[in-house]
Amino acid sequence: MVTDTISDLVVRIKNAGCVSHPCVEVPYSKLKHAVVRTLQLTKFIQSFDIVGEGSKKRIMITLAYDEHGTHKVHDVHRLSKPGKRVYAHAKDFKPFKNGKGKVIVSTPKGIMTGEEAKKEMVGGEVLFTIW
Repeated sequence: MVTDTISDLVVRIKNAGCVSHPCVEVPYSKLKHAVVRTLQLTKFIQSFDIVGEGSKKRIMITLAYDEHGTHKVHDVHRLSKPGKRVYAHAKDFKPFKNGKGKVIVSTPKGIMTGEEAKKEMVGGEVLFTIW
């Protein structure tokens, strides 16, 4: 049984890209759906679809590759974990990896990148960094 579902999601995306799989499937939850939508907007994944019904719902994620066939997700670092939550103010979000990486944050206004949270002037739980 997986206790940290967000960590499981991002590691599945990273590992599937490392072995050049075209897509990956993960169990559905509203939080994962919001995270995947944010990853699609930031171009770390190409697209996603919700398949199945009821308790058998799953998210089918199509991975994004560049023109050389390299996966766009190079690494992921989970910051806030079930045993240690990490929170930040809007002013704390700085450019990450010279603007190539993103910080994904859970705010009262939904899941968004650190840049969007800074623009909206909201802080929240720092879920993970991705580059």
